[in-house]
Amino acid sequence: MKSDKSKSRRNFIQKLFVAGSGMALAAKTGFASENTKPMNEEPTVKRIKPLGFQWETQDPFLFCVHHEDFFPKGEENMGPPKELLKGRQIGQDFMIKDGFRMYHGQEVPGFPGHPHRGFETITVVRKGFVDHSDSQGASGRYGNGDVQWMTAGKGLQHAEMFPLIHKDKDNTMELFQIWLNLPRKNKMVEPHFKMLWGESIPDYKKDINGKNVRVEVIAGKLENHQAPAPPPNSWAADQSNELAIWNIKIEAGGKWTLPKASSGVNRSLYFYKGDQLLLDETKVPNYHAADIRGDVSVTLTAGAEDAHILVLQGKPIAEPVVQHGPFVMNTKEEIQQAFYDYQQTRFGGWPWVSPGPVHGRTKGRFAYHADGRKEEKG
Repeated sequence: MKSDKSKSRRNFIQKLFVAGSGMALAAKTGFASENTKPMNEEPTVKRIKPLGFQWETQDPFLFCVHHEDFFPKGEENMGPPKELLKGRQIGQDFMIKDGFRMYHGQEVPGFPGHPHRGFETITVVRKGFVDHSDSQGASGRYGNGDVQWMTAGKGLQHAEMFPLIHKDKDNTMELFQIWLNLPRKNKMVEPHFKMLWGESIPDYKKDINGKNVRVEVIAGKLENHQAPAPPPNSWAADQSNELAIWNIKIEAGGKWTLPKASSGVNRSLYFYKGDQLLLDETKVPNYHAADIRGDVSVTLTAGAEDAHILVLQGKPIAEPVVQHGPFVMNTKEEIQQAFYDYQQTRFGGWPWVSPGPVHGRTKGRFAYHADGRKEEKG
């Protein structure tokens, strides 16, 4: 007979597929259709839309999620107190209660082992820590400004858990999880994960008329600030694709001009914190996104509060996208093959005792790679 842990893991994977199919993208071509209007007739701000839990993105991105949870002090198992788990749909807890969600975690919040194929995940941790484990035997802990960039390629399983390391104070967690598509030619490459440690991410700073502007250059280049290299098979690896991930903070009442990119570049701004943002003369309410032209510069003006904006930009891949749960391919047949391959191979299996491993409480930031490389950051 299979163990209770095995049954629990199987049930979790089934839930993941069902939940993921709800956000599946119908087969469609990319967004690079030619605009028949003259360029000078197209407005700078194309569309403004409210933000929910899952943020809509433009090609080459698939979606983005902004997690912000105010976890309590951690117990010995690095989870919240058991009394705070009562009344939750454990295993599928996406409703905020007492300031936090457990997501798919049972005792520790987070996302236990689950599969991916055909795209990349970029996890930008603003506050708190994430424990990584995967089917290749790699592991790590990262947080407080670190970024993990993982190429799923032909398939792997991974877990990203949110250990409540602090026993003497609350454990606030804030992160962005960004899904970036892979072009057809790279969908079946070998899996790869890379750490962009916070201290290696360029910090662009300007004082403009006494107001501070800060931009974390996570991907791409801003003036003379070049982000660390992404994984080798990423769409971002080719600089001509002009892929950028920038996290911007503009002091209340301050202004900053976002420089232009090339024609045909998709660019979205996600205004996730602050009271008001102006894009030139267009008002963007709090917790809204704006799709804007990439080939013009635009002046960003903060309101009475500091404005926090995430920028996602890049040339579109412009290929058909078929998504079902954690698999993103070009055709329905490739999705069916992904399910078959996962059922047959489990993408290498799961070498960990628990479906949601967490590392020792006193362990610092680190990354142990499948090829034997070790990074220790303390």
